[in-house]
Amino acid sequence: MIRVALVDDQTLVRQGIRSLLELAGDITIVAEAEDGEQGLAVIARETPDLVLLDVRMPKKSGLDVLRDLKASGSPPPVILLTTFDDDEALIEGVKAGARGYLLKDVTLERLTEAIRAVAAGGTVIRPAVTERVLRGLEHVPRTFDALDPPDPLTRREREILRLMAGGYSNREIAEALGTAEGTVKNHASSILSKLGVRDRTRAVLKALELGYI
Repeated sequence: MIRVALVDDQTLVRQGIRSLLELAGDITIVAEAEDGEQGLAVIARETPDLVLLDVRMPKKSGLDVLRDLKASGSPPPVILLTTFDDDEALIEGVKAGARGYLLKDVTLERLTEAIRAVAAGGTVIRPAVTERVLRGLEHVPRTFDALDPPDPLTRREREILRLMAGGYSNREIAEALGTAEGTVKNHASSILSKLGVRDRTRAVLKALELGYI
């Protein structure tokens, strides 16, 4: 069973998601919380396999909770619950370590697929990235030369890009892949160059636009 903690200040949202997940045979909600502070407490107490976390909450926002979990040293994977109006939060969520995003009107099929994918170590970001965010990429100034279309990413570069999307540092990526931190830095520079962007956040968004992750 995939043990899930659900943190959302909207009672109806929590009830709806719980009702959906009761239909899945391999996922169970082991804890609920209605604000960020409660969320941190129940996550620490229940040590879930995955957290469904609302972005906008009282006391501590979802982003605050993400940062606190990351600082704890061994955070569970987190999927943010969001709306189409949370473009800035999506970008900050990537930087803070979110492994996925779901819209609050998500279907049962999409919800369970996302939970299983993230619990297994993957990322689920594309469904909640709005067209407005992607269109905004057109106005990001390029500081690297890049072909149009960009050079294809190698298999290893795609692996590193997925970990970058999860908010991992170069050192953490190196440890996960069993390679040197300098090698990861070289790959990261190559990724930025090929995608024609200047930082990791823009690289993740550009990769989403191109279908790399």
